[in-house]
Amino acid sequence: MRRHTCNLIAIAATMLIMWACGGNDVTYCEFRQLSADGWAYGDTIGFPTTNMTDSIADGHLVVSLRHNNGYPYSNIWLELTRTGNDGTTVRDTVNCVLADLYGRWKGQGFGASYQFSDTLPNAVRLLRGDSITVRHIMRTDTITDIEHLGIMLVP
Repeated sequence: MRRHTCNLIAIAATMLIMWACGGNDVTYCEFRQLSADGWAYGDTIGFPTTNMTDSIADGHLVVSLRHNNGYPYSNIWLELTRTGNDGTTVRDTVNCVLADLYGRWKGQGFGASYQFSDTLPNAVRLLRGDSITVRHIMRTDTITDIEHLGIMLVP
């Protein structure tokens, strides 16, 4: 019975990720599964833009993450680094506020998992082959209970 429940949860999580990338208005979308052991401060999560539909795309970057009830903080600070083919580097810092003042999760979801998305304010231009890396910049070495991290470009 427990194995059946775990399988259903895994299927639901996969469908949620596919739904997040499925819109017609998304130019680029990729998700990464994070280790169950946690996300260490120095670990960067890479997103190469080699599978973009166009060679050049303009829009707003959206960072999306999925966490569970065990996440011990109300927010997460992230640093996004965009590196162009020409070597230029641009960094953005994002404070994703995951819970309200009363501790209620803001993300969408069911059960113990919640998906939260935040749009960066400045429009960007991505070229196929650029790369995006994300790392957490929380004041702790390793954070746990963040399950997936994704990047989308919305025109």
